[in-house]
Amino acid sequence: MAETLQDLGATVAKTLQATPEFKALQAAFAEMKADADTYQLFQDFQALQTKLQQKQMGGQKLTDDELKQAQDLATQVGSKPAIKTLMAKEKDVNALLNELNNTITKPIQAIYQG
Repeated sequence: MAETLQDLGATVAKTLQATPEFKALQAAFAEMKADADTYQLFQDFQALQTKLQQKQMGGQKLTDDELKQAQDLATQVGSKPAIKTLMAKEKDVNALLNELNNTITKPIQAIYQG
C-alpha cells in the first residue's frame, strides 16, 4: 500500500510540474536568479530566516539586533520587483497544494467529525 501511495505521490508531483502555476513560479525564479544582486539578496534572506527559525525552535530568544537585521533585509527584499513576483507565484502554488492537502485529508477529517 505504501508503494502505491508513493507512486501516486510521484504522479501528483509530475502533474504539479505541468500546471500553469508551477511553470509561472519556475519562470519567476529564473528571472530573479538572472539578476546576481537580487539573487544574492534572496539567498541572504533565506539563510537569515533559517538561522532565526532554528534559533527559535531551539528555545532561544532573538536579539534586538537580529530582529532589526531581519526587518532591514525584509525591506530590501520587498523592494525588489523580481522577488515580489516570485513570492506571488509561490503563493499561487501554495494555494494549489493547500487544495490538494484538503482533498487528501478529508477522510481523516471525517473520522473526527463523525
